[in-house]
Amino acid sequence: MSKAESEKVVSVSSRGQATIPKEFREELGIDTPGRVKFVRTDDGEVIVRPIQSATDLRGILKGKTDEQGRSAVERLREDRKQDKASDEELRQRYVNREDEDTE
Repeated sequence: MSKAESEKVVSVSSRGQATIPKEFREELGIDTPGRVKFVRTDDGEVIVRPIQSATDLRGILKGKTDEQGRSAVERLREDRKQDKASDEELRQRYVNREDEDTE
């Protein structure tokens, strides 16, 4: 495909949605419905890549933080710690209640 043939102009909706032309979807192997990721290269180009599996998303949040400055891994660890504490609190509450009921 020549450069002129490989360029297509598409509209972007007010919600930021754009339709990937059929010929590009077919060439890239993008299924519909499907998902793609946008990758910025060192020289500023943006590349669209199809996502074939969940492992294709690996690293997508690298270097990203939430409003408290926590990475995705830190946030996940904190959430798991809170879940574990909550589970333990419920266990203690209901184990103690069962002990009282058997007396």
